[in-house]
Amino acid sequence: MKEIILVKNGELALKGLNRNTFEDILIKNMRKSLSDLGKFEFTKGQSTIMVDPVDDIDLDDAVDRVSRVFGIAALSRACLCEKDFDSIKETTAEYLEEQLEDAKTFKVEAKRADKKFPMKSPEICRELGGYILSKFHHLKVDVHNPDITVTVEIRDNFAFVRGNNIKGAGGMPTGTSGRACVLISGGIDSPVAAYMMAKRGIELCAVHFASPPYTSELAEMKVMELLKKVARYSGVITTYVVPFTKIQEAIRDLCPEEYFTIIMRRVMMMISEKIAEKQNCNALITGESVGQVASQTMYALRCTDCAVNMPVFRPCIGMDKEEIIAVSRKIDTFETSIQPYEDCCTVFTPKHPKTRPQVDDVISAEQKIDNLDELIAEAISQVKKVIIR
Repeated sequence: MKEIILVKNGELALKGLNRNTFEDILIKNMRKSLSDLGKFEFTKGQSTIMVDPVDDIDLDDAVDRVSRVFGIAALSRACLCEKDFDSIKETTAEYLEEQLEDAKTFKVEAKRADKKFPMKSPEICRELGGYILSKFHHLKVDVHNPDITVTVEIRDNFAFVRGNNIKGAGGMPTGTSGRACVLISGGIDSPVAAYMMAKRGIELCAVHFASPPYTSELAEMKVMELLKKVARYSGVITTYVVPFTKIQEAIRDLCPEEYFTIIMRRVMMMISEKIAEKQNCNALITGESVGQVASQTMYALRCTDCAVNMPVFRPCIGMDKEEIIAVSRKIDTFETSIQPYEDCCTVFTPKHPKTRPQVDDVISAEQKIDNLDELIAEAISQVKKVIIR
């Protein structure tokens, strides 16, 4: 039996004259995701993309990978057969045997793209449903909430049979909404923010700040593992590791303690903006949520935002911790995020941070570091580049 993957477009179906461009990018992303499994052919048609393995490939891995590609509402494995009703019946019973044996209820849906096919859709449903009942005596018909929906599609050159859909990753194809740079830490929130913005079609690069000896190599390895998990959805993430020790020590030595975290965040934003500009990014991404910690009050966010000219996307801004954790579990980053390796955000944490800082006061405190521009330039010159796949 010839088995294929059928991909159903999500939001792309709403696109107008540029829909082909979005579909082409989606196909490119799927091709990249499947590249090391073998050769596949992709055929577009009627809000569906057919993914046809040229080589003899076990589709389990291919289906798993395609299910994580953004821009896909649903997908399913399907079996090609001749445009002959006897062939359709035999293929259905053989191809879906295991699923039909496990089910208690079913229904049949038919889609007849080729109007020359002698049987109309209601007739296909009726006759195929009767045949299934004759072969699987334990089954009952349930048109409202069946355990399995058997779908037959009649195309111009062939027919195919499939069972239940598999939920896709949704969103927009990565790369259709431009590039942005995520400030990635080892916590729970920033990988979730990266995933959520990639889901909206944004191609990611990442910036991570390391402060040895206050942070360990294990902390950096933890961040790379988090990015690998996000990259399963987003594709390649070019990551820049910034040495941040000198800047944090200067903040500790020269600035009022209550402003440590705010000034640190501002400098992180400044450095990230400079890296982002070189990478043709048009926005920064952070995992901040209003009120979660002292540096994430509305007042503090205003102080950090005014340090840069780029827009800052915060997809977690209105989510509580349990909502963020739920997403992190879904994308398999939670267990890695809670590993006990501290990142630079926990270095020199003030005992009594300002929760309502004013911009002028923060800038005045920041200016106590006379050579801040030089420290920033030095840190950028020593950036380490890592490609995450």
